Amino acid sequence: MKKIIAGLIAGAVSYSAVAANPAITDVFTADPAPIVHNDTVYVYVGRDEAKPDEFYTMNEWLVYSSTDMVNWKSHGSPLKPTDFEWSSGAAWAGHVIEKDGKFYWYTTSDHKTIHGKAIGVAVSDSPTGPFKDARGSALVTNDMTKATDISWDDIDPAAFIDDDGQAWLYWGNQKAYYAKLKPNMTELDGEIHVVPDEEVKGFTEAPWIHKRGDTYYLSYAVGFPEKTAYSTSKSITGPWKYQGLIAEGASNSNTIHQGIIDYKGQSYFFYHTGMMQHPNTGGSYRRSMAIEYLHYNEDGTIKKINQTSEGVKPVK
Repeated sequence: MKKIIAGLIAGAVSYSAVAANPAITDVFTADPAPIVHNDTVYVYVGRDEAKPDEFYTMNEWLVYSSTDMVNWKSHGSPLKPTDFEWSSGAAWAGHVIEKDGKFYWYTTSDHKTIHGKAIGVAVSDSPTGPFKDARGSALVTNDMTKATDISWDDIDPAAFIDDDGQAWLYWGNQKAYYAKLKPNMTELDGEIHVVPDEEVKGFTEAPWIHKRGDTYYLSYAVGFPEKTAYSTSKSITGPWKYQGLIAEGASNSNTIHQGIIDYKGQSYFFYHTGMMQHPNTGGSYRRSMAIEYLHYNEDGTIKKINQTSEGVKPVK
């Protein structure tokens, strides 16, 4: 389906009569992490800046917003790895969550003095920033996680606040880690746990938690090139039951990295692909955000995602 552009206005808003995937085409946008706040969807992405055939080059995170899931307004870059004094660079995947009027952005980047990837947390009074380092140090570093010997297992943080107000953080590569967060949202509360491999079969990275009714859903990337699988539980801490695939691999991309939200009565599946045709050719290191509908079966399991070039329709 051809995307019909009615015009561009200040703030980089594209007005479209219909949707299309990729959903954002002004720059490359990887690892989408959507949230809903005050009837607006905000999505937090890393900006892929690699030249064709280069490896991951990501120097900043970006924010976009929409009230109809089709027209996306750019709010620029309110946070960069250089905003963390402890970081040596690389704007890998992160996630923003709101608590008590403040917005906490859990990020992934390289650590200057502790070998490997690390997770930081920034804070803002606005979903569009500016954000600043909330701690002055990394929240999780590679020397804190020993379930695997790799130096990049502390990536892809995803926060979740349960119905009782308790906040949790999930993250990982090869191993799925989780920990309770203190009420200040900037400290771990207790030990780091590892989800047993048999509960998240084939886990690669990109954990994401959402809840529907009394069921918790833990979705994540499996294999490489990646597909998206999920497990379910009646508790945020498990045990988890593996349920199978949600999505096959993303087109022209080794990774897919999902985010799931409900908005105006509909569930949505955010991911990235390498299918940007314009202004530059996409690929595994030049990814772009896409959106599909997500539907459930009567028993609460998730129907397989149909990845499309049409995307989703505007909502009011």
